[in-house]
Amino acid sequence: MPKQPTQKVTTGARRTKSKKDPAAPKRPLSAYMFFSQDWRERVKAENPDAGFGDVGRLLGTKWKEMSDEEKKPYIEMANKDKERAEKEKAEYAQNKA
Repeated sequence: MPKQPTQKVTTGARRTKSKKDPAAPKRPLSAYMFFSQDWRERVKAENPDAGFGDVGRLLGTKWKEMSDEEKKPYIEMANKDKERAEKEKAEYAQNKA
C-alpha cells in the first residue's frame, strides 16, 4: 500500500527581508579576518592548485598553529577596528534619532 504524500501547512504570510540602510556603519573585522586578508595571497602562491575552500582550510590550520605572540598584531588591528565601529555606530545612532 503506497504512502499518501504529506501536505505542507502554511502558517501565514511570507516575511520579506527589510532593506539594509546603506549609510549604516560596517561591522568590525575579527583578528582572524585581518590575518586571512594578510595571508591569503601567500597561501594561494604556495598552493596554486588549491580551491577556495582549500585555501580557507589552510588559513584556519595556520591560524590555529600560531602562538599568541604571532597573533598579537592581528588582535591589535581587530581592537582598533572595533573602536572604529563603535564610534561610527554611536554617530549613526545619534544622527538617526
